[in-house]
This record gives sequence, structure tokens and C-alpha cells, in this order.
Amino acid sequence: MMKIKDIELANISKYRAELMGVAMLFIILFHVSLPRWDAFYGLRRMGNVGVDMFLFLSGIGLWFSWMKVPSYKHFYIRRFLRIYPAWFIIACLYYIPRFHGASLGNWIDLIGEITINWDFWLRGELSFWYIPAIMILYIFAPFYMQLIKAHPVYRWLPIIMIMWCILVQYVTPIHFALGHLEIFWSRVPIFFIGINMGEMVRQKRTMDGTSIWMILLMFVMTLASSIFLEQNLHGQFPLYIERMLYIPLTITSILLLNRMFRCLPSWVNNSFAFVGALSLECYLIHLHFVLLYLPGTWGYWPTALVCIIITLPMAWALAKILMWITSKIQSLCEI
Repeated sequence: MMKIKDIELANISKYRAELMGVAMLFIILFHVSLPRWDAFYGLRRMGNVGVDMFLFLSGIGLWFSWMKVPSYKHFYIRRFLRIYPAWFIIACLYYIPRFHGASLGNWIDLIGEITINWDFWLRGELSFWYIPAIMILYIFAPFYMQLIKAHPVYRWLPIIMIMWCILVQYVTPIHFALGHLEIFWSRVPIFFIGINMGEMVRQKRTMDGTSIWMILLMFVMTLASSIFLEQNLHGQFPLYIERMLYIPLTITSILLLNRMFRCLPSWVNNSFAFVGALSLECYLIHLHFVLLYLPGTWGYWPTALVCIIITLPMAWALAKILMWITSKIQSLCEI
């Protein structure tokens, strides 16, 4: 009997750009509208898991970065330069044309939106929710990484984070105060699980090849149950329940995609990696600057394809502008 090749966790790092590309395409497919009655509706909603893939892979990447240079200053400068210039440009382009009224309150609101997207924290406004979410996670990440490095037992903290999601949903005072941030709270565990897994990836740990059957079982169970919930019960259950299913779905999807990338031609992998390298720019551009301006009569797949075709060159151009801006900032600050 032929031995099944071991699962190499180092492949998560090796194919990180390709995985980010897949995650970004999932998110675009999720944002393309589809009628509730369509047979593909439940599967299309699974594109949502692209966000969890982003967060999981980001957590792993942060651990690599922290182990290389365990400096708070270095960490925050690197994260700031990666996220904030892109966010500031897009926020100005999005919010300034929509600014109406010259009252002091409106000016404060505009500044709050452009600087930290504060309407997400105050009212759960979701236009660019991932940006303020990842910013706050980046603030806490180095403290968590230093904590688990010194005291590994605290790697269990994501379990408490899952418990917190239940409290936010069902403990009434907490729900009234913080329930509008469900989309954030339910994504916190997968980010810190990614950090936890970073050391195993860094040490190039392997899993017995026969574990592929357990991975496939978990993948099928979580995907099928999530599709069923979305197709048949959408809007009738707390979303955090499904997002807890996304945790094993995310990890198993990444492990299975790694097996796929090992076998694909290099040009296919390079194509996904190209999208992955532009994932932040694609996220910021695709919905509010491309998709919303496309006709609603084209159908699902033509709309998705055109959205991707238009978004990628715009994202590439933005990335080039950002490279120039960040290089100037680095030279001025002698970073």
C-alpha cells in the first residue's frame, strides 16, 4: 500500500501569497450579489471565509516577524506602513465626496471615519470594517506574542475568546453594548490561533499523512453544515455560530489548498500569488470603487469576472503609489 505523504506545515508559509490570493477571490465572489432563492446562494456565502483565511495567515506571518525582530517599535512601524497609507488614500477617496454639511459634528465624523473608521466601532458600519479590525488586532498582537513566548500556557486564550463570543450574543447587557461588533468578535479567535500555529509552521512540523482523512472529514462537515445554514436558515440564527464553524473550515481549507498548490503548474500558482500580493489593495478597491458601479443585470459570474479584471490593475497601480509613499516616509524617518 502506497504511503500518503506527510502534511508539511511549512507549506503554509511557502504558499502564503497563493493562499492570500485565494482568500481575496473568495471575498470578491462573496460580495457579488445573488438572489436568496438561487441554488448557489449558500455556497456563494462561503466566500465569507476568505476573511478568516486572511486573519489566520496574518497571525502566522506576525509570529515569523516577531521571532525575527522582537521589537515593539519595529513591529508597529512595519504594520503602520503596510496598512495606514493605503487606508488613508482610499478613505479620503470614499468619504470626502460623500461629505455633506459643514456642522462641527459632521466634520468630527469625517475626521473620525478617515483616521480610524470610527463608525464601525460606534455603530457597526461595515463599509471597510476589516481595516479598523486588523488595526486593533495589530495593536494587541505583540503583547500576546510576548506573553505566549514567556508563558506558553496562554496559548489557550483563544478558547476564552470563543467563550466571549457566546457572552456577546446571549448575555443581554453585553449584547446591547457590544453586539453590533459581532463580525469583529467572532473573527478574533482565528487570528490568535494563527499566531499560536506560527511556531509549528516556523519549525517546519509535519502531520502524519493519514491525518488527511481527518482533515477531509472536518472540511466536509464544516463546509456542508455552513452551506446548509446559509441556504436554508439564513437570518434565522446568530452568525457567530457559523463563524465558529469557520475556524476548522479555515484551517482545513488551507491545508487542502497547500496539497493542491504542490501539484499545480507554476503559472497558476504565480497567478494566485499575484492576487495575494495585492490583497489589501484589492480589498479596499473592489467593492466600493468597482462592483457597485457594474450593472446588476449581467449575472453572477460575468459580474465577478469583470470585477476581478478591473480591480487587479487598479490595485496594482495603488500598490505602486504606496511603495513610493512608504519609501519616502522610510527615508525621511530613516527607518
